[in-house]
Order: sequence, then structure tokens, then C-alpha cells
Amino acid sequence: MNWLQNLPDYLVLGLTRGSMYALVALGYTLVYGVLQLINFAHSEVFMAGAFGSYLVVSQLAPGEHGFLGASMIVLAGLLTGAIVSALIAWTLELVAYKPLRQRGAPKLAFLISAIGMSFFLVQLFGKLFNRFSGNPFPENYLDKNAPVLELGGVTVTRIQVIIIVAALLTMILLDRIVNGTKLGRSIRAVAEDAPTAALMGINIDRTISRTFLIGGALAGVAGFLFGQAFGFGNTMGFDQGVKAFAAAVLGGIGNLRGAMMGGLLLGIVEAIVPPLPFIGIEWTDVVAFVVLVAILVFRPTGLLGEKLGRAA
Repeated sequence: MNWLQNLPDYLVLGLTRGSMYALVALGYTLVYGVLQLINFAHSEVFMAGAFGSYLVVSQLAPGEHGFLGASMIVLAGLLTGAIVSALIAWTLELVAYKPLRQRGAPKLAFLISAIGMSFFLVQLFGKLFNRFSGNPFPENYLDKNAPVLELGGVTVTRIQVIIIVAALLTMILLDRIVNGTKLGRSIRAVAEDAPTAALMGINIDRTISRTFLIGGALAGVAGFLFGQAFGFGNTMGFDQGVKAFAAAVLGGIGNLRGAMMGGLLLGIVEAIVPPLPFIGIEWTDVVAFVVLVAILVFRPTGLLGEKLGRAA
């Protein structure tokens, strides 16, 4: 009975976590769509956004802030996280992937390069910013656990509203970019058939670089949101990155709306299933991946498994 009574709270928690999974999953999906490769260093791009946004927010937060001031600090954190992660992702593509692509290297080389860059970034941020690792984000300007909404007995906190709204607006913006701009058409064309896209005058290298920039920006937004809600550190990317990758596969790797759906679904499953009396919170990660495997057994392409070029 307690589980049913608390179900609305679990759903809100699931949407909160799922929104962040979805943002990171979109980066995996975008890169896979244009390169047919998994960027396993993407989880560290997410981590970098948390560090970058912390450095800015920690400077802006001290003092008294009204609603407008707090909103501007949140916006600064979101933009900083997006910019830092976008630049890290762009650098990764330039240094670790583009040379391999130009040489026609086998896909295994890309995988090894991605894993190497992942370890490099973890160690780099650990050495450079070790004194910040594990610090909580400033809370004086935000009061993140303050109740904002009371809906049918469900209390929605300020940080939950910020995460859900920011993620929703970011995903809507991405959908508009991919489906309503020249850059989006280029991304879909490269994902559909890169050689033909090149014959049509599309600059493949530039399109791939911009895809990494967009995917990195999404991860950076998620990095700030996650850091503000749960804290951050140089190893934070692994667990969240694995779950976001699982969300991308669950929705259909290469499908943007599938990544969004997969992230939200994974977050909700994580929130509502473990509290059941016969399962337990300690099984949270196990339950999430059991659901992933079960769905893929019956639908190997994921829930909406189409290529980015056909169904963004």
C-alpha cells in the first residue's frame, strides 16, 4: 500500500533522472547516427560540463539573490556546462576520431581511441580539479529542495522543476535544429548516406564536427543539472554514461526521439520498481538493465529503432 501511495513521488523522481539520461543519450545517438560508432568518451564530456559549470556558479552564488538573480545563475550554469562540454567533444573529434577517419582506420581503432580518451579525461580532471571533486554545488542561491508545486499530495521541489523544464526545452530545441534547419538537414543526410551527401555538396567533416558540438552541449547541460542535484566528481561519468547509453539503445540507437523516450523510461523504471517490497533499493541498477535486456530480446532495434536520417 505504501508503494502505491508513494507512486506519484516515484514518477516525479523518475522523470527527473530520466530527463538527464535522455540528454546524455541524445549525444550518443547523434554521433552514432553520423559515424555508426559509439563515442565511449561521451560520459566524460558529461563530467566536464559539471566541473565547468561548478567553477562559474561557485563564483556567482555567494550573497543574497532574488528570483531573477537565481535564475540568471542557473542560466549561467547551463550555458557554461554546454559550452565547456561542447568544446571538449569537438576537441575529442578533432584529436581522437578525425585522424582515424581520414586514414580509413577499422572501427576497433575508434573504440580503443575512445576508451583511451575517456581514461585520459578522468585523470586530467582528477589532477587539475581534485580540490573541487566531491564538493556540493552552492545551494544558498537556489534552495533546491524547497517545494514549488503540490499536485495531489505530490511535492515537486525546485531542483526537480529546473531539471525537467531545462531538459524539455533543450530537447525541443534539438528537435527543431535537426528537423528545421540547414544544419539539421546536413546531419540527417550524412546519417542516411554520407557518400551521397558529399556528392550533394555537404561538407562531411564539418557536419560531423558540429554534431559533436551539439552532442557535447547536451551532455554539458545534463552535467550541470546532475551536479547541482546530486554532486559531482571526476568519476561521475561512468555510471551515468552507461545508463544513458542503455537508454539510447533502449529507444533505438540512432533515433533522437527514441533516445528521449529511452531516457525517460529508464529513469521511471529505476524509480518505481526497486521500492517494491519484494525487490529493494539495492537492486536499482540491476532492474534497469534487466528491463533493457527484456525489451531488446523482443525488439532488438529498440523501441523506435530507425536511423537518424529517416526518423530524427
